[in-house]
Amino acid sequence: MSQDETDATGGGEQPAELPEYAERVLDVADLIPPGRVMTYGDVAEWLGDGGPRQVGRVMALYGSAVPWWRVVRADGALLPGHELRALGHYRAEGTPLRDASPRADGHLPRLDMRRARWDGAPAPGREESHT
Repeated sequence: MSQDETDATGGGEQPAELPEYAERVLDVADLIPPGRVMTYGDVAEWLGDGGPRQVGRVMALYGSAVPWWRVVRADGALLPGHELRALGHYRAEGTPLRDASPRADGHLPRLDMRRARWDGAPAPGREESHT
């Protein structure tokens, strides 16, 4: 099993059957295009159910099955403990980043939320419906 096949929090195996809410959250994470992100709150709002904490819990428990690095904190900070793995994905996908301040702890960039945030609309030429 590769490092990306474990969940974002380093947890273990997933149960055979996911709770319905978890399936819905993971479905939204799967829809986020490469190079774009949604916040935990964006996902909850898009679903019309739950809140940022509930989405974060789902991602922590079950996020390994989807591009977990595309569901992020609203402040654009990289997921603590997984910064370098996420940063590798962001760079590979061309996700907009902001340079870190020299005073920033660890000098890691942040996501440029203004440019990277995805509103859930299908890309031109693609039709998708949401749940």
